[in-house]
Amino acid sequence: MRTPYDFDLFVIGGGSAGVRAARMAGQAGARVALAECAELGGTCVNVGCVPKKLYSYAAGYATAFDEAPGYGWTLPEAPRFDWDTLKRQRAKEITRLNGVYRKLLDGAGVKTLQGWAQLEDGHTVRVGEARHTARHILIATGGMPSAPDLPGRELAVVSDAMFDLPRFPKRLLVMGGGYIGCEFASVFHALGAEVTLVNRGPHILSGFDDDVREALAREMGRQGIDLRMTAQVETLRREGDHLVAMLARGQQIEADTVLLATGRKPNTAGMGLEAAGVKLDARGAVVVDAQYRSSVPSVLAIGDVSSRLALTPVALAEAMVVVDQLFGRNERRMRYDNVPTAVFTHPGVGTCGLTEAAARAKFGDQGVRVFATDFKALRHTLSGRDERTFIKLVVEAKSDRVVGLHMVGAEAGEIVQGFAVAMNAGATKAQFDSTLGIHPTTAEEFVTLREPMAG
Repeated sequence: MRTPYDFDLFVIGGGSAGVRAARMAGQAGARVALAECAELGGTCVNVGCVPKKLYSYAAGYATAFDEAPGYGWTLPEAPRFDWDTLKRQRAKEITRLNGVYRKLLDGAGVKTLQGWAQLEDGHTVRVGEARHTARHILIATGGMPSAPDLPGRELAVVSDAMFDLPRFPKRLLVMGGGYIGCEFASVFHALGAEVTLVNRGPHILSGFDDDVREALAREMGRQGIDLRMTAQVETLRREGDHLVAMLARGQQIEADTVLLATGRKPNTAGMGLEAAGVKLDARGAVVVDAQYRSSVPSVLAIGDVSSRLALTPVALAEAMVVVDQLFGRNERRMRYDNVPTAVFTHPGVGTCGLTEAAARAKFGDQGVRVFATDFKALRHTLSGRDERTFIKLVVEAKSDRVVGLHMVGAEAGEIVQGFAVAMNAGATKAQFDSTLGIHPTTAEEFVTLREPMAG
């Protein structure tokens, strides 16, 4: 039956969540439009997950070249890194992915509109001079870098610009010790930059397990990254061909590029949301209920723009739930426990479930058992590196269920992804113990931990 609206669903935002929702709704028979003012794919494809991982691979080759002599390889000359070649190759792949997203939308019958979208009310969206009405409006505009307001701010760059810097920085100053700051510090250091990371807090990776944070900081420092905790940049200025950052304690740091990796914020400004009655929280995120509906029932929000968990796979899963809710059987449900995540530093971080501190807060000190190990991986017995691998399990004592799994080491993301399946299935420590390890691998350490840590 026809409705008085132009579309059944109008999606604002062509990132991972928006494209997934529009495509699946279109395939379900809904009349769908999607508005995007930039390239399709959003942050993840264009200036986030994908290019970040490609640059992480590039950094990995630098590490492999350094390790090669230990395994009998003699390189005829010192390897040379070409920044422009990497940028060109990355751009080519991102353009290909933009085209893939376009084909997916076209194949699902989605009408794609290029331009900035604004809400006029709970059922009306304006794109340019054109107005479109929809039964449901889905906000999926993601997040954007949040930069501090300090003197000289205009001299620095945010993460979006790091993939296409005109020149590779010989000296890089990273402001911020979150996962974005740590990843860029690690990658650019491996590619040949002299890197200093300044963090106002006492630890990197806020929100991660304490032992994980300490293990990664130790490895980054061992590699030569200058980590300065409880420090803060107060001003930036240009001197000749370089930048000078003045720290709160009177220290100065010279750099060719300064990266502001000081967090992200929901991309909701200038969309007319509040004027349309959509409630935002203190961060500017759309406040949603359990069904992802905003304070205006016909307007929903998913992904980084909402008040939920900001991760691309979470946004994709939320898109599937919303489409099923609106145009399907309403059977899908979203779980926010045991969400695996990775930090693509060198070495990498992989984690799933509760930190030790969160587990103790939930189950009490006596209700938690912790198993951990720190070792040199077999690869580094010949590589010449001193790199250590850290592995940790957090177990609820009463049920014996593994409620936290953490790793700092090579291929941490790949390894933890598989264990996340077991954790979602409610695996116990006894089941981990009864699983045979693949020898010799790093992953086998997760099923060979026997003695809990004291205390």
